[in-house]
Amino acid sequence: MGLDLQSYIALLREQNELMEIEVPVSPVLEMTEIADRVGKAGGPALLFRNPEGSCCPVLMNAFGSMKRMGLALGTDSLEDVAKQIEEYLDFSEYCSVAGLIRSIPRLLRLISVFPRHLRSRGICQQVVEREPDLSKLPVLKCWPQDAGRFFTLPLVFTRDRQTGRQNMGMYRMQVLDKTSTAMHWHRHKDGRLNFSGYLEAGEKMPVSVALGCDPAVTYAATAPLPKEIDEIMFAGWLRRKRIRMVRCVTNDLFVPADAEFVLEGFVDPREELVREGPFGDHTGYYSLADMYPKFHVTCVTHRRNPVYPATVVGRPPMEDCFLAKATERIFLPLLRMQIPELCDLNLPLEGVFHNCAIVSVKARFPGAAHKVMNALWGMGQMMYTKLIIAVNESVDVQNLSAVRGAVLSAVRGKEQLVFCDGPLDALDHSSAKPLYGCRLGVDATSDLPHPPAPEDSFRVLAIHKERPFQGGETLKQELKTSPERFLIAVDDTVNTRDLSEVFWKVFNNIDARRDLVLFREKIGIDATKKWREEGQTRDWPDDIVMSGEMKKRVDERWNEYGFS
Repeated sequence: MGLDLQSYIALLREQNELMEIEVPVSPVLEMTEIADRVGKAGGPALLFRNPEGSCCPVLMNAFGSMKRMGLALGTDSLEDVAKQIEEYLDFSEYCSVAGLIRSIPRLLRLISVFPRHLRSRGICQQVVEREPDLSKLPVLKCWPQDAGRFFTLPLVFTRDRQTGRQNMGMYRMQVLDKTSTAMHWHRHKDGRLNFSGYLEAGEKMPVSVALGCDPAVTYAATAPLPKEIDEIMFAGWLRRKRIRMVRCVTNDLFVPADAEFVLEGFVDPREELVREGPFGDHTGYYSLADMYPKFHVTCVTHRRNPVYPATVVGRPPMEDCFLAKATERIFLPLLRMQIPELCDLNLPLEGVFHNCAIVSVKARFPGAAHKVMNALWGMGQMMYTKLIIAVNESVDVQNLSAVRGAVLSAVRGKEQLVFCDGPLDALDHSSAKPLYGCRLGVDATSDLPHPPAPEDSFRVLAIHKERPFQGGETLKQELKTSPERFLIAVDDTVNTRDLSEVFWKVFNNIDARRDLVLFREKIGIDATKKWREEGQTRDWPDDIVMSGEMKKRVDERWNEYGFS
């Protein structure tokens, strides 16, 4: 496969993984509703050929299945990629002449990590627009309460002012006007760290944004790499081919030569921050409005016939879940190398990346599970993980029924719980303080001889909340008489028969130190919406829901789009 998005589109078409919609479709809400339905049904990638207000096609759901993730990274199985990384980390292979000889093909592959800097212009610069107009692009407004239109798959290139090292990250960008956007840099992100250097110096910061690159490059922008590792080098290793880079027209940053679009410009740290958001985020809730730097677009370059890439995030499962699952499999060997007791890892879709991790552990000494939990909380983006569930190595962490059985069997109250205060993701809304709260570990590694009895099961309570603390108070009363050892309280708007929805609420809505109710060997979890009177210092965000009007419009046009 070639190193560009359009080659990937051709591959999707060849593999019957692409549906092309010829009729006009609006990028304001309508594309979202279609993509959401198709994605949740396990459907194909979507190419909207006639977006209203633009002549540029829109590609969505390109990563929305494990098969497409494999196609995107050029592999039949993501486990194969993990195995290849594991082989690199097996240093015993390099301790003998025979081992070194066997390793030659693997070592030669490292040549591909070095990007190739072209002297000439790239395909992404076939057209140069020095008077840019972002309104010409089919930028999506994804959800009804979104503050505007957002770039949702931008690859943002910045440079460390002191070292000169480039960084590539993916940060959503709200369109403010024809020549500017907000730059959604969280405090913990590398782009924000690079911005801090220019802020201290009082200098403009050059920024370029690539849209529509080789899928391996797009994935690399989401990967949890250390700041010292260049994402482009990682993409080259994944692709087994050097990524071609080209210098931008108006600044000295390098971007992928085969990108569909490149937005060039700068962020001036001397300017006042701009209001960005709200935005329907991958947590399934709207992230609240906040203040962020302003990105000025001074030049747009693109191919002659470009395709605009977009994604939509919201309540799982959605396309971004498969990017997370790819990261789970690919980076597991690195975690195992640093944590020998770790066997396997599952980031369940309901945990939306950072809210839940299930790990199997070689519990060969007392406290092994606790060691694994604390090690994970000390590693990169794993520090945001609000809930870590540890089970024995004999339990398949990908089998949620088996995990649930292990928890019900092994957990007997507070003794198997680990409370750990620390950093939380900026999108977490349930902690009393922004960016900081209590994370929870559940040690279910104890070997019990029998499966859980019926009275050891759990029950979900639907509460019509009319006063603060009602969730916790109800749990306290119920735990005294309930035969179940686990009770979960949710708002009565939640479908208690849908366990996926219930656990999505649990993973999103609790702060462990505030919302767990313990009674002898029983545990209650208050996953209801929290009120200000309960210590919530920030507004509680709304669930993401499409408007009834747009749902009706898509219902009426469903056959017109080409769906049967």
